[in-house]
Amino acid sequence: MNTTLDTFRLDGARALVTGASRGIGRAVALALAEAGARLALSARSEQALKETAEQVAAHGTEPVLVPGDLADLAQAALVDRAAEALGGLDVLVHNAGILPTRPDGTPILLPLQHLPQRAWDEVLAVNLNATVAICRHAYPYLAAAERASLVLMSSVAGWIGTPMMEAYAASKAAQISLARSLAVGWGRQGIRVNALCPGWTRTDMTAFAHTNGPLSDWLLAHVPLGRWAEPAEVAAAALYLASPASGYLTGQALLLDGGVSVPDGGLAGIPKPPSPFAVP
Repeated sequence: MNTTLDTFRLDGARALVTGASRGIGRAVALALAEAGARLALSARSEQALKETAEQVAAHGTEPVLVPGDLADLAQAALVDRAAEALGGLDVLVHNAGILPTRPDGTPILLPLQHLPQRAWDEVLAVNLNATVAICRHAYPYLAAAERASLVLMSSVAGWIGTPMMEAYAASKAAQISLARSLAVGWGRQGIRVNALCPGWTRTDMTAFAHTNGPLSDWLLAHVPLGRWAEPAEVAAAALYLASPASGYLTGQALLLDGGVSVPDGGLAGIPKPPSPFAVP
């Protein structure tokens, strides 16, 4: 007899996780592996995936590696390589995404009127256009699966006002809209589609903020729980969306944000320091 906990299992499910080399993507891969899924992992380079692959293998399943740089839309064919290696696809957690960055890798935090068009285009190319291409490639495999779940890793930045990060926020809002449209369009094929929207999460991508005391303090002043999320917490929510435990949930944006998105932006009654983003 199956228990409630059994509905969180993914035994034998064929799952692809993109952006799996670090941070949230790595945590998601490990959570799905622990739940029994057979995994394909993607990131820009195979070398970057090796540590994740070793940790996944410790759960008893050797993952398939399908590297690809999604700045090149043709690389969305990595979905086909993953499905061929796994014999199909039941779950896709599309986590790969970028912030606008300088050549040295540091993030570009500028108001929209000062953001170079090149930076905007690069973010939308990966976070939106590649997401669309990944979904197109995944559709025939998910439509043939018995328990298909597509999880788009969006962000609370796509739900609330996020100054200095307009390109990232717009791309993440577009992912939420895409998830809702695909949930309706693909629902009769048995494909569930949801967006997962983490709040401020402690990863390499957000190191510019969580290692900067004044900036971190200002961000957390707007979070009712008053702390950063950890990647494992996001992974647990991704497992819920991927598993039969959420079998009647589709077309939703799950906000895992410590409360920052509640009415009035989560700001009511919380003392706040001045914004470091104030523009004269």
